[in-house]
Amino acid sequence: MKAIIVMFDSLNRHMLPCYGCDWVHAPNFERLAKRSVTFDSSYVCSMPCIPARRDLHTGRPNFLHRGWGPLEPWDDSFIEMLKKHAVYTHLTTDHYHYFEAGGANYHTKYNSFESFRGQEGDPWRGEVTNPEPVPGALGQNAIRDAWHFQDLKNRAAIRDESDFPQAKTFDAGLRFIRENLDADNWLVQIETFDPHEPFFSPESCKQWYQEHYDRYEGPHFDWPNYRRVKEPSSAIEHLRHENASLISLCDRKLGEILDLMDKEDLWEDTMLVVWTDHGFLLGEHESYGKCWIPFYQEIAHTPFFVWDPRCKVQGERRRALVQPAIDLAPTLLRYFGLAPTPDMLGHDLADVVASDQSVRKTAAFGIFGGQVNVTDGRYVYMRSAATLENKPLYQYTLTPAHADRLFSPEELAGKSEFHPPLSFTKGCPVLRIEAAENIRATASGHRPELTQTQLYDIESDPLQQTPMQSPEIEKRMIAALESHLRTMDAPSEQWDRLGLR
Repeated sequence: MKAIIVMFDSLNRHMLPCYGCDWVHAPNFERLAKRSVTFDSSYVCSMPCIPARRDLHTGRPNFLHRGWGPLEPWDDSFIEMLKKHAVYTHLTTDHYHYFEAGGANYHTKYNSFESFRGQEGDPWRGEVTNPEPVPGALGQNAIRDAWHFQDLKNRAAIRDESDFPQAKTFDAGLRFIRENLDADNWLVQIETFDPHEPFFSPESCKQWYQEHYDRYEGPHFDWPNYRRVKEPSSAIEHLRHENASLISLCDRKLGEILDLMDKEDLWEDTMLVVWTDHGFLLGEHESYGKCWIPFYQEIAHTPFFVWDPRCKVQGERRRALVQPAIDLAPTLLRYFGLAPTPDMLGHDLADVVASDQSVRKTAAFGIFGGQVNVTDGRYVYMRSAATLENKPLYQYTLTPAHADRLFSPEELAGKSEFHPPLSFTKGCPVLRIEAAENIRATASGHRPELTQTQLYDIESDPLQQTPMQSPEIEKRMIAALESHLRTMDAPSEQWDRLGLR
């Protein structure tokens, strides 16, 4: 058996034609939907990028215990489990967060990996002199600091599609598949940073893709700040078109995967999974971005597609509630004849793909120190901290790292202590570290909704414009939330922080 995982970052469900969008040019996603099962109730788990990837490897949520960081010594990586049982695993990626302090050991779980440089502020091009920013630019395009200057340096080196990190990532993945057509028992993960912001694509691509989109002549703007919308409507529309242009490029590269599967008849023995970690606000809720606001449907409700050669179901949709971030580990382990570990809390999706059998009644998702959310597919309950102080709150780790740096001595001295083993740490005591004062709900600039518990009926209010009041439904959702906290072995202080005892 073989498996191909195609993973995008920040791919918006509501921007894809197979999910109802009528203006984004993405014919290969439509083609994919006809050749696979399309999931209509797919949700995130741990947010954002690297926490979602820890979920992927381990098959269990991590957002109640820790923020962004590497895999822990006790983590069961399904990728490493496959490797140890003679299933060859290969990663091709341009997602540069894997190669920072906070993602430093994920790629080591694969038999082999390839990385391609140049996305966002990846410290790639070595140029001492900073380039001149575009005059009059908006959003993050106007920021002048080392990270944003690095983005400009990187862009200057990407002139054609062949220079583009996404293109290199897919080309490498296609090469791996072609070179291993006659082999068995392998998995390749083709993972691109796109369509993550900034919504940049090479000029040679942009000229073609923008035939489908706008003819904007305003200030340079393809990288929004994570804040409330301030730009004029013409700039917001242009930003969405820039995102759509990048999605169209993603669609084209996806089409190359489908072409190869058609040509080599890989549909007979190869599972294909196409998914994303989360979505992104493009002005909805008067906001850009993620993480600093509640995880509205545009962020939390994600696209997800699976072709399973065992049942060969295609062109059908599934209503069952799933969470790819934690469900893919047990699904792919079972696919290759291996059993998930007891600590994995996700579910094998084989029967969901085959016949839409339910695997869960509710799903929990969130970010460390933020709201804890529960959905049953119709209602979404967003539970906020009981107080503005958002305490007590601790991180549990033996690999204390943030996204791009280790924890500082100041963060550890006097604020950390060893804690007895948790149920899933395989007997290892853990370092318990007091969380920073300004995390999530109380941080300057965060939306006030983060301090307000909310309940929404997604069926009657899909845009989540008006929180509903229903003591009966809220009681039911609280019971589901408490059940998830117990299943995930949430630290005792999380119950206090959320006002549940």
